Amino acid sequence: MTLLVGWKPDRESDIPLHYQISRHIRNKITCGDWPVGTKIPSQRWLADEFGVNRSTIVMALDELTADGLLHGNRGGGTVVTGLCDHPGSPPPPDWISYVNSGVQSSNIPTVQEINRAEFRPDVIRLGTGELAPELLPQEAMRTVLQALSSETMPLGYAEPKGSASLRQFISQHVETYGIRAAPSSILIVSGALQALHLISIGLLHRGSTIFLEKPSYLYSIPIFHSAGMKLTGIPMDRHGIQAALIPKYRKQYNGALLYTIPSFHNPTGTVMSRERREQLMQVCHYEGLPLIEDDVYRDLWIDEPSPLPLKAADSSGIVLYLGSLSKTVSPGLRIGWIIGPEPVVDRLADIKMQTDYGASSLSQAVVEKWLSSGLYQQHMENLRQQLRHRRTIAVKALEQFLGDYADWEVPKGGFYIWVRLKRELPLKALFAAALKAGILLNPGHLYEGENNRHIRISYAFASLEDLETGIFRLSVLIKDMSNHFETNKSEE
Repeated sequence: MTLLVGWKPDRESDIPLHYQISRHIRNKITCGDWPVGTKIPSQRWLADEFGVNRSTIVMALDELTADGLLHGNRGGGTVVTGLCDHPGSPPPPDWISYVNSGVQSSNIPTVQEINRAEFRPDVIRLGTGELAPELLPQEAMRTVLQALSSETMPLGYAEPKGSASLRQFISQHVETYGIRAAPSSILIVSGALQALHLISIGLLHRGSTIFLEKPSYLYSIPIFHSAGMKLTGIPMDRHGIQAALIPKYRKQYNGALLYTIPSFHNPTGTVMSRERREQLMQVCHYEGLPLIEDDVYRDLWIDEPSPLPLKAADSSGIVLYLGSLSKTVSPGLRIGWIIGPEPVVDRLADIKMQTDYGASSLSQAVVEKWLSSGLYQQHMENLRQQLRHRRTIAVKALEQFLGDYADWEVPKGGFYIWVRLKRELPLKALFAAALKAGILLNPGHLYEGENNRHIRISYAFASLEDLETGIFRLSVLIKDMSNHFETNKSEE
């Protein structure tokens, strides 16, 4: 476990740097922020975080070790071992045992590192799956908020399924996609991620098997694992998930449901073809296999709209449909929706009320204004133009700097280019080297086990200058690493 420190020593002070650092860590321990058993960050990480030489960190840690506050284990890092207590005082709670006993799984280490590094101002975020600050509709949002300020503000709780008027507008909104959904079959959630959490704890038995595309975004989050579920990937091709394989997988693994991102798939950018959607619905209907259709990228088309959603062809209620404005308007609103059979929506609404007593009423009011005012459509027209330009810049940079070392399909929308390296490389090492060089990546193993051939590049977040600079720096690292392994191979 590593811990974000959020503090730097004062280089203008007369107090030596190592003493400032030891005092800071001592305070962390004596105040209970770092309880007994806490594994502190590595010497290299602390040196980078504090902006000092590693020898300075060693001096500080040696002082704390001599005082009995820290203990170094060979191969196990340095842990907190004691407090400056009075003799005979009772021991503090063993918080680390509590931490290790929690039912929610931790993010995998790479995801934890990404979550920390995304807030570093010196990092170029080539993997971030959200809109850049300059693409967020600041002026339109001010218009919406000003309009709300002249009305009675919704400051109380909303009903269990969410604002009735917002659900009515969502019903009208998804009708433009071919989905007919009564407001009573819609549940407002705090983003699609919460929708998956509610489904995992509200509808499934522990030990259930979830089918999904391989690769898939779902592999990078522990929601279903934490609920005791198993994930089984089904291969994709250029048309989407290979639906013909589902009966064989169903027979072998007894899958409980299937999770799919048919439009601008994360991470590959694939758009499931109309024919494959029809086949998938037929197979799942025959198998009695429910689907979760994650359609949060639908409106981010650049070249042409995707085929109609799976939900639009759902005459038997087998599809749970997820939508959101997090990818298109503002991730900070934390508003999404589930559309499904009423008994399912009622069950999930009950679970949600137990969890957080409903999504933010203010955010729901903001989303309602976006959908009812025409601002959403205007914003999307402008956003598609911006994403088209960004995609062009990213593809040109890839062609110029990485064309000899990788290949890719140009996505028709969404945020992502799924870059395939022409030879396998240790992507965990590449991730670390890139972060050291100020580049934040999303390597393939986040989405598919030991995938050492793919990198997810996002053209949505980094500035245009950073897109080119970041891809160039990445190309240098990939070339150096490729040449290194080629040299070693020839010497064997």
